Amino acid sequence: MPEAGDLFHSEAAGDVYQPLAALLRPASLDGFFGQAHLLAAGKPLAQAIARGQLHSMLLWGPPGVGKTTLARIAADAADAVFLQLSAVLAGVRDIRAAVETAQQNRHRGRNTVLFVDEVHRFNKSQQDAFLPYVEDGTLIFIGATTENPAFEVNSALLSRARVYKLRALQVDEMVDLLSHAVAHLGDGLRAEPAVLSMIAELADGDARRALNLLELAADLVEADGQGVRELVRAAVEEVSQQSLRRFDKGGDQFYDLISALHKSVRGSAPDASLYWLCRMLDGGCDPLYLARRIVRIASEDIGNADPRALTLCLDAWQVVERLGSPEGELALAQAVLYLACAPKSNAVYRAFKAASADVAAGGTAEVPLHLRNAPTALARQMDHGAGYRYAHDEEDAYAAGERYLPSQLGEPGYYQPVPRGLEQRIREKLAALRERDARSVVKRDPD
Repeated sequence: MPEAGDLFHSEAAGDVYQPLAALLRPASLDGFFGQAHLLAAGKPLAQAIARGQLHSMLLWGPPGVGKTTLARIAADAADAVFLQLSAVLAGVRDIRAAVETAQQNRHRGRNTVLFVDEVHRFNKSQQDAFLPYVEDGTLIFIGATTENPAFEVNSALLSRARVYKLRALQVDEMVDLLSHAVAHLGDGLRAEPAVLSMIAELADGDARRALNLLELAADLVEADGQGVRELVRAAVEEVSQQSLRRFDKGGDQFYDLISALHKSVRGSAPDASLYWLCRMLDGGCDPLYLARRIVRIASEDIGNADPRALTLCLDAWQVVERLGSPEGELALAQAVLYLACAPKSNAVYRAFKAASADVAAGGTAEVPLHLRNAPTALARQMDHGAGYRYAHDEEDAYAAGERYLPSQLGEPGYYQPVPRGLEQRIREKLAALRERDARSVVKRDPD
C-alpha cells in the first residue's frame, strides 16, 4: 500500500518504465554526485546523516541537484518512514493525513520524515500547520525549494529548520555522473569524454536533464559489427534542441540576474553588463521589463553626471515598443553599454531618499509666507507672497540669500553633485551660489 501523504509513491512492477534518473537514484551518500561542500567527510550534514541523527531542514537549490534524493537518503539512514508531499498538488487534507501517519509511526517507535517538495508554494497557513508537529517531535520536516527561503518560507518555520544551499553540478561532476550512467546502460554503449561534456554543458547544472538527454540520445545509437554503440555528437544534437539557461521568471534566479546586470552597469563593466542583459533575454525575460529597469538605472546611477543617459534609455524603450523582439533588443544593448561607460553619480538618488525621509518624518511643514500663492485680495492681506524676490529681476537671475525651505529644515544639503561628468560643473556652480548666499545681507525671520 502507498504510504499516506506520499503523492508520488508507486510500486515498481514488471516491465513498468522508469526514467534513467530514477533508476540511478543512489541509496546512500557513497553514490551521491556533487554537493561536496555539504556532504564531504567531516561536514556537519554528512555526519548527521551518517549517524542517523536528523533535524528539520530546508534544502534550497536549482532543479536537478538531488534535493529529493538527499532527503530519501537521510530518512533511510535514520531508519525513518519517508512521506512525500508536493506543495503544488497537496492540500490541507494531505497534510492532516501525513500528520496522522506520523503519529501512528511514533506509537510504533518509528520516526517519520515528511518531505515537502516546492515548499514555497504552500501559503502561510499551510506552512504553519507543520509547526506543532515539528516542535513536539511527531515528524522531522525536510522542505525543498528553488526559491530563497528567507523570502518564501514563513519565519516561524524557517527558525525551526536549518537551511542548506545546494549548488548546480559542475561540468566535471556531471561527466562523472554520466560516465556512471553509460556503464549502467551497458548494451555496448560507449561515449567519449567530449560527448559527455557536451551533454553536461547542455544540462546547465541539472543532473536530471543530463540523464534524460543521455537516455534519449542512447536510444538513437545503433550497434556496429562488433556490437559497439558509440554515442556521437550528432545524436546528442538531435535530441537536445535549444537548451535555455536556468531562468525562473519572477523567481530567485530572476532577481539574481537583474541584480548582476544593475551592479555591472554601476561598476562601469560594459562586457559584464552586456553578458547579463543577454542572459536575461536568452531566458525569455520581457524586453519591456528590461527597458523599465534600464531607465531606472539611468536615474539612479548616472543621474546628472550625464543627463543624456536617461534620454537614450527612454529612446531604447520606445524602440522596443515599436519594433518588438528581437529587433528592439539591440537598442537595449546600446543603452546598457552607454550606461556602463557613462560617468557615475548617485547624487540624485541620495538626494531624493534624504528629502523623502525628511518629508515622512517632519509632519506638515508650513510653506513660508513669501512662497505662498496670492491669487486673491484676502491672500495678499494675509501677506501671502509678501517680500518674494523674482529671481529674473536679480543679478544673474539669482536672488542671493533667499530661502525656499521651511525654517525648521535649515540647510539640509540633500543634493551633493559628484566631481564627475556634467555634475562637476553643477558642483562648481552651486558652490559659487552658496558663496554669494554667504555674502548676502538678506535675512528672513521665521514665519
